Amino acid sequence: MDEREWLTGHFERQRPRLRSVAYRMLGSVSEAEDAVQEAWLRLDGADTGEVENLDAWLTTVVARTCLNTLRTRRNRREDPAGARIPDPLVGPEDSGHPEREAVLADSVGLALLVVLDTLTPAERLAFVLHDMFAVPFDEIGPVIERSPAAARQLASRARRRVRGRAPAPDPDVGRQRAVVDAFFAAARDGDFDGLVAVLHPDVVLRSDGGTARARHTTVLTGARTVASQAITFGGLSPFARPALVNGAAGVVVAAQGRPLSVMGFTVVDGGIAAIDVIADPARLARLDLAFLDG
Repeated sequence: MDEREWLTGHFERQRPRLRSVAYRMLGSVSEAEDAVQEAWLRLDGADTGEVENLDAWLTTVVARTCLNTLRTRRNRREDPAGARIPDPLVGPEDSGHPEREAVLADSVGLALLVVLDTLTPAERLAFVLHDMFAVPFDEIGPVIERSPAAARQLASRARRRVRGRAPAPDPDVGRQRAVVDAFFAAARDGDFDGLVAVLHPDVVLRSDGGTARARHTTVLTGARTVASQAITFGGLSPFARPALVNGAAGVVVAAQGRPLSVMGFTVVDGGIAAIDVIADPARLARLDLAFLDG
């Protein structure tokens, strides 16, 4: 095996981890893939003979690419107004494919990704690399052109914001599913009190607006406000297919095999704390929903 074959094989083994780093950094599947591809192009054209830790080198390349993307995104005037719903990772609850199930189980919830979008690019990089991938601050500092101590402070600041705004979801998907099923049952029956009962008092509903308001996220807060909107979901109940959305109980609403929306739920202490709805046809078309044909 020559050096290029070895590098190719090593990179492919690292690809899932690098993709995971990029997705957590960007919340975009396509941009994450672009960042990983950039790392491959850099690796393919680099002299790695003096690289002591190739995995760390690849992580740094991906992180820098993501940092540039975040800075560009932050400066773009045409970015959607309001909160941005990240790209979901969607799959069947019982796929029969251990590798796919592992990817979904290891994914980050949509509610957490929404909070990560509120961080500065440097805060997000420091938090994601250190808290999610155990990268030492000695390696993070040079990426953001800060000292290790400054990188530590950025991660700490991000950690406080995340803890305050993105509570940890129930780890049991079965319990999550029971709450989501109760939500749809109440919506189907027009049971307003039943809906309020399964919603956290401070629940947040985010929707990308679908065709009518594409690129403009609608945000509703409070159990009674969200319940009033959720009553309209009752007609969708017959078309709601159970799915894993970023590793949590969710649904894909599809009619005649055509996806109409993806709904991700964050269940905390037996109540729904967040609902994220993707209904923009252009975004739905980019999702891997092949399991709907099964």
